[in-house]
Amino acid sequence: MTEFIKLPYGEKTIQIGFTDQKVSGRAGLLTFASFLQWHRFGQRLAKLLPARTSNNQIPLADLALGFITGILAGAQKLAQVAHLRHDVMLPVLLDIDRIGSQSSFTRFFQRFKSMGQNPAVFRPLFRFVMERLSSRPGGYSLDLDSTRLLHEDGRQEGVKVGYTRLGNKPCLHPLLAVLEEAKLVVSFWLRSGNSSCANNILAFTLDLLANLPRHIRLRLVRADSGFCSAPWLDLLESKNLRYIVVAKLLGPVQRLVRKDLIWKASPVSGTDAAEVWHQEVNWPRPRRLILIRHKMAEKKRPGGKQLIECPGYAFQALVTNLPESVPPIEVWRDYNQRAGCEEVIKQLDADFALPNLCVKGFWGTEAALSLAVISYNLCTLFQRHLGWMDRVTASTLRFRLFTTGGIISQTSGRTTIRLAVRDPEERNWWRAILEKISSALPNCNAVGQTAG
Repeated sequence: MTEFIKLPYGEKTIQIGFTDQKVSGRAGLLTFASFLQWHRFGQRLAKLLPARTSNNQIPLADLALGFITGILAGAQKLAQVAHLRHDVMLPVLLDIDRIGSQSSFTRFFQRFKSMGQNPAVFRPLFRFVMERLSSRPGGYSLDLDSTRLLHEDGRQEGVKVGYTRLGNKPCLHPLLAVLEEAKLVVSFWLRSGNSSCANNILAFTLDLLANLPRHIRLRLVRADSGFCSAPWLDLLESKNLRYIVVAKLLGPVQRLVRKDLIWKASPVSGTDAAEVWHQEVNWPRPRRLILIRHKMAEKKRPGGKQLIECPGYAFQALVTNLPESVPPIEVWRDYNQRAGCEEVIKQLDADFALPNLCVKGFWGTEAALSLAVISYNLCTLFQRHLGWMDRVTASTLRFRLFTTGGIISQTSGRTTIRLAVRDPEERNWWRAILEKISSALPNCNAVGQTAG
């Protein structure tokens, strides 16, 4: 007999018992797992990661798959990923023996001990992501940015005191590149917390360009003032790449602002633009400089920097090699589209555990963060596979799709999963999603983001 635990609920009593049925609260992850199977992603990982020598050890590819799925399920730490080993359904969905323990994941990332190991694994994975994209007639916009990941205990390798929004704190300082139109991260390097924004930017850019598939053409490269260094601008020009980069508002540029420039009113209320050809001391030649001023009285949140000599205005400066046929205000508007890169970083922080993943070794931390970024990319590709052009966050996916209950059993020798979906309209929605994912030749019809 089942011995129930009785809980009083006002005038009612609810009986709580236990079941031996194989029930999972994450049966909805079968959609993402099927997407990985469709791309044979597990086999791809197995080719990139070395084989284990002992039959009793979990294959490294299985650990990587478990980690990716755990992050997508909402885990923020290795211990939380390991907690999913109690889920009866995930190993079946991922076609692996089991989810690893916390120590298994720790040992997995500790295997990455040198600078050469990480590119051998993750460079092909970033290329795999880009190969899933179609070419664009106008090309893609490439946005470079960096972020600070606080680790105030400061004991891990590479965690150094650097400038953050909260002041000087122990942190890591990764560098990443995003294709704006696809919202995909196409390269990711970790750096110590005390490194400057432009640290390793030349090597990072050369490696990224070498890894681009031939059909991915770049229409423009954008970056903030931290990357405005003469060698990097020279590199972009040598590769015949167009760019818009925020110029530093130092003395020479400030003197330009204070001169009698010809400011032209723009269609944007309170914003004027001017342009000059300007040569910094370390520039080999003059470059086109776009100057923007915002009248603070007409702006709630004006961008740019205020100058004591020019009260009432905030200023921005952009250096670009776009032709003069592109009006200054259009250059500024094009640069502002780079805000999508900041949204990607926010999602990586909020939904893919970037601020919390840190192991003892520097290269192990980079491997964990890179795999979390790959999880983000796979989540984005998953939505594109369903035909969703308007992306939703991973937390929304978890709420709508992944945290759906289900029961797994064996029926006539075949693994059977029954989803806890009662509404007929919602069942039809689930059928459409599963048919879209499993189709050998996906059609162009998008599945709705919600039932109904």
